[in-house]
Formats: sequence, C-alpha cells, structure tokens
Amino acid sequence: MSNPKKLIVSHAPFWHNGSNVTERSYAILIAAMPAVLAGILQYGAPAVAVVCLSVGSAMGWEWLINRGMKQVPTIGDGNAAVIGLIMAMLLPATVAWWVVLTATFIAVVLGKQIYGGIGANPFNPAVMALAIMSVSWKAMLDFDTALVHYDFGYNMLYPLGVLKAFGVAGIESFNYMDLLLGRQAGGLGSTFGLGLIVGGLYLILRGFIRWEIVGSFLAGVLVTALLFNMSDPTLYADPIFHLLTGYTLIGAFFLATEDASSPVNPIPMLIYGAGCGVLTVLIRNIGMYADGVLLAILLMNSINPLIDRIRPQAIGKVG
Repeated sequence: MSNPKKLIVSHAPFWHNGSNVTERSYAILIAAMPAVLAGILQYGAPAVAVVCLSVGSAMGWEWLINRGMKQVPTIGDGNAAVIGLIMAMLLPATVAWWVVLTATFIAVVLGKQIYGGIGANPFNPAVMALAIMSVSWKAMLDFDTALVHYDFGYNMLYPLGVLKAFGVAGIESFNYMDLLLGRQAGGLGSTFGLGLIVGGLYLILRGFIRWEIVGSFLAGVLVTALLFNMSDPTLYADPIFHLLTGYTLIGAFFLATEDASSPVNPIPMLIYGAGCGVLTVLIRNIGMYADGVLLAILLMNSINPLIDRIRPQAIGKVG
C-alpha cells in the first residue's frame, strides 16, 4: 500500500466531544500539578530529579521505539509525558535513577507500545509497570526506608505499612487533616489528597474523565471498609483512613480512569469502579500487600472487555 492507514475498530457507542489526545494529555498534566508541586515542596531536589527523569525518559523511550519501528514520532501528543508524570507521582522521592528508567521502559514499551500504541493497551501502563517493579524490587519502593532521612515534625511513616504491622492501635497517631494535606510517607505525588481531589474534579468538569468510575471507586472503598470496621473496629481501620492513605485518591482520579483500560458505557463504569474499590480494601485487609490499589485496578483492567458488554436491554426487544 502506498498510503497505509491504521484502522481502529471498537464497539459502540461511537462518541466524540471535540477534544483530542493532545488536549486530554495536557489537561491531565495540569490537573496533576497541585499534587506534584506539593511533593516537590515537601521533598525538595530529589523529587524534582525523579519527576524530570521520569517524564524525560518516558518520552525518550517512546521516541526510540517510534524510530525503531519507523513510525511517525508521537511524543508530541503528550501521552508519554502523562505516563512519565503519573509514574513519578507513584514513586518515592528518593528512588534510584535506574528504577525510574526501568519503570518508564516497562510502562511505555511493554505497557503501551507493544500492544500497538495509544488506545490499544489493555492495562494502565503506569500501574502495570509499578506492579512489576513492586514484585521485582520491593525494597527499592519501600516508602519508610526511602524517606527515612526526612523529619518534618509529624508522623512521616507510611500509614498502610503501620496498619499492616501494628493494626489499628498503630495508626492512632495519624491525624486526618495531616493525611489530607499530604503529611505522610508515600509516592511523591500521591499523598496530597486535597490536590488530587481538586485536579480530579477539574478533569471531571472538563469532561476528560467520567464521574461514574471515580464515584463508584470511592464508594466501593468506603462501603467495604465500613463493613470491615463494623465487624471489628479493633482490627480494621475506618473508611476515612482508607480513603486518605496509599494510592486511593490518585487511583480513583488518575489511574482507574485511563481511557483504553476502562469501560465506555455508564453501567459498566459503575461496576468497574466499584470493583476497584472493593478489591482495594479486600487486598489491604486480608491480603499480603499493604496497598491494594494497583492490583485491584489491574484485575479490573483484565475483565474490562467483558464488563463493557453489559448494557440495558433495548425497549421492546425480546430475549
């Protein structure tokens, strides 16, 4: 063919709101800025280095694979930059440089390009990459170890790690306002809950993410955590603690809502989001991992094509 074209076929509904990939990417970058800037203010130069290296290397990997496969460079659409920034937000501020390079390679090359590029990936690239890194080099991503030299005058331990090790009695020193304002150990862009909420609401109002996924995700976390807490308050933390710690808020607003790996129909969105929330608390409370957000999203990503086939039966249709 003298003029080959890429044909992308998807199931209905076929809907377009006039935006494009570039506009959406830059909107996500803007929405993430409050949480990222809070992390930079808290951790200083190491956080700046991680953000710059992550964004730059993600764009670099995309450019290299474009060149290697003789494709038109796609770094201008901003998607690689979004993957890099989200990846940085999930990592400790002092993580080693080679961990950042490896994570962005997995995210861009194995999580996105190997499936055919943007829109073809079945899993959220950043989530997939960090899950692989967590299994391969768990010690490198331990927040308490990575941030041990920081002392801000308040409890800078990883809340979910404390809960896993010492139970509810161990987390009594955490103040909910501190947790909301990012005064806790965690990913450099995933602890400032207020900033994540503001950025997420901005994306919802702009129409770049759907409230159904976000709302059902948070509802799934709150309801499941409440049921556990009611069954034994001395063993299981309350719902607000689960909401404000770990990757819950960044998962609800920035990870679970990734276009290619999430549903497009309203009812499947509610099922998908609720499933992410429920699985998050189940993994935290009865699983071996302190934070279940990444695994929950990956599991729901894997069954997303099946969920998205669920639609109300047309009026008047029989059978």
